[in-house]
Amino acid sequence: MAFTWARELDEYPTGAKRRKYLAMAVLASLICSYEAAIAPVVPLLLEDLQMELTTYGLIAAVSLLAGACAGLISGPLSDRIGRVRILIPLMAFTAFLAFTMVFVNSPTSLAIVRFILAFVDGLAVAVTAPLVRDFSPRMGRAQAMGFWAWGPVGANFISAGIAALTLPLFNNAWHSQFIIIGVLSLIASIVIALNIADLSPRLRAEVLQTEAKVIEDASDEKPAKASTLLKSPVVWAHTVGISFWLLLYLTVTAFGQTMIVQTFGKTAAEASFIMSMFWVLNVFALVFTGRLSDRLQLRRIFTLVFTIVSLVLVVIFAFMMGNPNTSTAVLAVTGALIGGTMGAAYSPWMALYSENSEDIDPRLQGVTWGLFSFMTRFVAMLVVIVAPFVVRADDGSWQTWIIICAVCMALFLVVMLFFKGPWTRRQLTAAAEAAVEREQAPRAATRVES
Repeated sequence: MAFTWARELDEYPTGAKRRKYLAMAVLASLICSYEAAIAPVVPLLLEDLQMELTTYGLIAAVSLLAGACAGLISGPLSDRIGRVRILIPLMAFTAFLAFTMVFVNSPTSLAIVRFILAFVDGLAVAVTAPLVRDFSPRMGRAQAMGFWAWGPVGANFISAGIAALTLPLFNNAWHSQFIIIGVLSLIASIVIALNIADLSPRLRAEVLQTEAKVIEDASDEKPAKASTLLKSPVVWAHTVGISFWLLLYLTVTAFGQTMIVQTFGKTAAEASFIMSMFWVLNVFALVFTGRLSDRLQLRRIFTLVFTIVSLVLVVIFAFMMGNPNTSTAVLAVTGALIGGTMGAAYSPWMALYSENSEDIDPRLQGVTWGLFSFMTRFVAMLVVIVAPFVVRADDGSWQTWIIICAVCMALFLVVMLFFKGPWTRRQLTAAAEAAVEREQAPRAATRVES
């Protein structure tokens, strides 16, 4: 089979072919995120390298900053030259960089390797979301974005699950996890390269309502300008708001196992099991709720309701931290419920963000998701810097930090008021009727002139 990743498609793929390309884009998101996974072995790294949590936080912060800046570079670049031409070579290179982690023997060498890996991986991962958008019509956008979120979410689940299963087999040697990451990532990169292609610039400029219906073609308009998005209050409401919302998610990603070990006295393997329960329900909720959101074509109400439920559960978890003897089973159930409700809120938000951006200019999806990548990594950088200091100031307790995460999630509910989109089916119907009237008005005027 010939490599297809450098080929541009001049017609929209439909049916099984479109689903294949979409599946490859989702797999790319998963592998890019998995290549950067480190959370399951952080407790072991701290002990082996005799490193303080605050030191690791600074190293992770610098790495995240590198990844954030990389997203601002590759996102807009993918709008000009294509997504896949950037993605495939960088995925393979990141896989090789994962192997270099086995040579880390000091905090300094860890900082160097993680900085380089995070920058290269940041270049790659920032183009995966616009690639998923390219192959997903609006009627199925939330489900498609739910699958895309399987990347960062699924990577956490897979890395936690593999660590729980294999660390005991390798005598808790953290090096083993990066060898596994490198091997699996290289294999996946080859599979993706054999089965993916890119859309032409003309097709990337179009907005699909369904596979058969193009509702906008921007190819003949003025050149696309990133400033168009950067001047939009709606785009900033989305990116700032989701940064608040993701504070807990980013904390769990960076310190999930460490938090469980330090707060509840669990082993690294037990902590990875608890975190895998968080991720597994999160993964299924992303797609299930995304599909339901697509069927009803309502985004905001799903995000609102499930964010409120998540907030209540996070507050309950914060109180549980006052009881260090909480059982593994109770922690696993609580974590699963939090993960599930967060996933149910997230995929509809992603579809809404993409659609609100498309309404401004459909040619700027690379910029849209590059900005998202920058903001989330910037906040992740703040998490790994600030959280360890808050924990240390609170005598090693994570309770205060989790309460801060809950407050930020509540702030997201306020920012949601600035998003665009219907809350109810009645508003959706009214918007659709207004769109039909706007479309028919020019035609009526043309008939009168004739």
